Amino acid sequence: MSFLRRRSSATPAGPDFDVLAMDPGDWPGNLGAGLLPAPDGTCQGVFLRYDLFGGRGPAMIIGNLPEGSPARELADDQVPFEVAQLLAALGNDEPVTVVESEDTPVMHEDNLLIVKRIKCSESRISCAQFDRSDGVLVTIASWDRPITDDLYALLKPLPAELFQQG
Repeated sequence: MSFLRRRSSATPAGPDFDVLAMDPGDWPGNLGAGLLPAPDGTCQGVFLRYDLFGGRGPAMIIGNLPEGSPARELADDQVPFEVAQLLAALGNDEPVTVVESEDTPVMHEDNLLIVKRIKCSESRISCAQFDRSDGVLVTIASWDRPITDDLYALLKPLPAELFQQG
């Protein structure tokens, strides 16, 4: 699976892993991206915020967190980092917890993904996670719209140039 390989670079200018998300050119709304830096300058994750509501708030956040990222360390009922980011962007400060999760098989191109569907106490949030073969955890958090299996067909690696510091 070529899109899951790590990139190597003499001087890291962004994440050292390919970011799996929807291509910004395929998205009709606004897009924002953020890097989670570690104190040593390495990238501990990338999240992309997709705004389909014409500036009225995000519709979806897709995160890519490598192994060892502190954002992956959660208590049992704590929502994923991307859900917390989505709630903060929406100005929702009500406490939200994970109430249950279930694993579901989903096809992505010719590969079988085991997707964990996470149900939150806030019913307008849809959340799904899967691990890539390189250990990066992909999380999709959506507001007020379900995450359907055809969304996975839109996920692809984004060009490294999107994340270079210039």
